[in-house]
Amino acid sequence: MPETNITPAAVIELLTTEHIVEPQDRIAPDTDLFAMGLDSMAMMQLLLHIETRFQVTVQPSEMTRERFATAGALAAFLGEKRRPAA
Repeated sequence: MPETNITPAAVIELLTTEHIVEPQDRIAPDTDLFAMGLDSMAMMQLLLHIETRFQVTVQPSEMTRERFATAGALAAFLGEKRRPAA
């Protein structure tokens, strides 16, 4: 399976198509995901989909509010995790 690019748009698409959050308004890359309904249960569901769709494993210790605050922040974090160490 080819790797999916990890962009804010891809994260937003994952959040909405998998019904992890049910926004009333459009989600922007800088929208507060916690204000949209992301909670601890939704974060666990999101992790399963991240591993499947983006082939990135996130450790529990890496699950911080800052990294999951917005689609932009999450895409940046996941992109850095996927990038091979130099």
